[in-house]
Amino acid sequence: MDATGTAVVTGASRGIGRAVALELARLGFDVVAGMRDPDAAAGFLAAPDEARGSLRVARLDVTDPATIVLPRELRVLVNNAGIERDYLPVEHAPLEDWRAVFETNVFGLVETTRRAIPALRRAGGGVICNVTSSSILVPVPFYGVYRASKAAVASLGETLVAELAPFGIRVLEILPGPVDTDMLAGSDRLPEGARHAGYEDMAQGMLEGRRAVHGLITSTADAARAICSAILDDEAGLRRACDPLGRGLLDAWRADPLQFVPR
Repeated sequence: MDATGTAVVTGASRGIGRAVALELARLGFDVVAGMRDPDAAAGFLAAPDEARGSLRVARLDVTDPATIVLPRELRVLVNNAGIERDYLPVEHAPLEDWRAVFETNVFGLVETTRRAIPALRRAGGGVICNVTSSSILVPVPFYGVYRASKAAVASLGETLVAELAPFGIRVLEILPGPVDTDMLAGSDRLPEGARHAGYEDMAQGMLEGRRAVHGLITSTADAARAICSAILDDEAGLRRACDPLGRGLLDAWRADPLQFVPR
């Protein structure tokens, strides 16, 4: 597709969402950077000096339907807003955590997408880009709440491909690996699961594995360039990575999905 028209990015106050909003504006889109707290956009609008498009900030909280106001001329929706909670075993993860994470990562995404589809149909097509996680490709302890929410979005994306292809709407799922975000930085800790009997060694192993990727972290700018390239690529297919480690996991999963299934 051509880099023209309006793009909306949710969760654009920081991290991948912020970098994608800036990159889309640089490429030529008129970008609406949606965020729960527009005050978090301090210094944001002055950043893309070389932008061929435009950038404006709007309050958009995917858990508050009253704020989900999408432009009629929408061409691209990037569903990036997401949260996580403590890293706990399923038996100890409170139901409140499940509800909070699914409210943002799944139900908020569904509501935003549901409202975007009519605008994309009127435009004659466009792109819905959902940001999930490469962690859904492999069994990972203590991430059950987060991984389940992202796996739900992955399954939704498959249905959207089948439903929306006749209208010229492409669906894209990005599965990031270690990208230099606040969420990744916050994961560099001993999982809370270590507080529970029987999970101590597992939690220590998770911390060691997390620290092993320190040299493999990709910048948000590089990740955004890969994501926007896939948005513009009409032949991109459904699933793409935006960093080397995520790409390696996705390639291995495609080659043999069963290799990641516990036996």
